Amino acid sequence: MTLEGWGALVLAAGAGTRFGGGKLLADLDGAPVIRRTTQAVLAAGFGDVIVATGEQHISIIDALDGLACRVVHTPGWEEGMAASIRTGSAALMPGSKGLFVFLGDMPLVPAGLCGELARLAQDSGYAARPRVAGRPGHPVCFVGDAVRDLASLEGDEGAAHILKRRADVAYLKTDDIGAILDIDLPEDLAIIERVWKSRAISATSESAISRGALPKP
Repeated sequence: MTLEGWGALVLAAGAGTRFGGGKLLADLDGAPVIRRTTQAVLAAGFGDVIVATGEQHISIIDALDGLACRVVHTPGWEEGMAASIRTGSAALMPGSKGLFVFLGDMPLVPAGLCGELARLAQDSGYAARPRVAGRPGHPVCFVGDAVRDLASLEGDEGAAHILKRRADVAYLKTDDIGAILDIDLPEDLAIIERVWKSRAISATSESAISRGALPKP
């Protein structure tokens, strides 16, 4: 399924106080976390990618230099996640089929699931999200009234409280832990670094096998 007519919003307005500040600019294998996340989102093929920033607006612009995304500053970003969701959803291009919301501190997010999530959201008529071992994850796909409901969010809970009380939210079961791995503390980044490197090694091996440079296991 093509995602050309869909929008993607990357939330990057938080101060990262539990991390000690600057978590979105922390290094992950030679690039800032927010760049790694945005690269994953862009690779999914969205027609419009928006990054909503806060305190570190200028630094994040620099971190995303050269990437095909729009960066918008969130007025009143101190309020919490809802402020950046409102700002980002308001910047969505008219006529979009729907909006995917990503968290900037989830560089391992399984963007490859977006096509199926889009189909599920359209079928449910409201939203769809992945679920890992019973735990809801990201990204979340919003369509129709759900996109409009994002404009009324308040506080730091984001859209979670809306999704919890709706019966028309579809869930996509997956074993990809990238859907639930975010960065709150420095030790979280260390975990993500280990998973990132293991996936990089696996991808390199698979590439070598496909080229015939390594024998099939």
